[in-house]
Amino acid sequence: MRSLPLPLALTARLAPVAVLATAGWALSSGPDTSPAAKDKTPPPADRSASAPATEAATKTYAAAPAPCGSLAAKTVTSLVPGAKAAGKEIPSTDTDVRRTCSWNALKGYDYRWLDVSFEVMASEDAARKSYEGRVADRSGGGEVPGLGDAAYSVVNLTTEDKQQTREGTVLVRASNALVMITYNGSDFESKKAPSSDTINKGAIKAAKEAVAALADGQG
Repeated sequence: MRSLPLPLALTARLAPVAVLATAGWALSSGPDTSPAAKDKTPPPADRSASAPATEAATKTYAAAPAPCGSLAAKTVTSLVPGAKAAGKEIPSTDTDVRRTCSWNALKGYDYRWLDVSFEVMASEDAARKSYEGRVADRSGGGEVPGLGDAAYSVVNLTTEDKQQTREGTVLVRASNALVMITYNGSDFESKKAPSSDTINKGAIKAAKEAVAALADGQG
């Protein structure tokens, strides 16, 4: 079977990954808001003992897990036929807080692309604010129950030069960490895209495994 060149729309798909790897996601953090000392200030030992407990309650994850190991090999091959299970990690300026792995392949006329990204923030409150802002920027989706502390899924269809591409995004907040899945596909023979159900279910499946990998990494 003859191979086909990627259309401009899918070649351009590579650009956002490079931007994400270079710029990363914006981190949010704030100063310590502990109340000022009063006249009857407890001994210093009492104050220092309370700080770690407060931080532990708002920051569960200290570092992002290895993203290319976050999905089972059979999951990768089912979602991205023809892709190498090992994936390719995108360079990051700080691998403790943000890491991304990508898989993509053209098998016959079918093209698939999958990204798994992790970002660990300074606190649960910072992650919550970032999550809410990102969800607000993506209309037309819905909540995914039972996934992390909060999860949102949206699927969009684009057409360029009569070629359809359907892309699904799942964003999950788990304590002070965010997990983001991007999954898309096209059929170069029919010029059609996979169904919304196929893309959405595939993205959610990857999100569930990625969130489990995040939790396992803390053990």
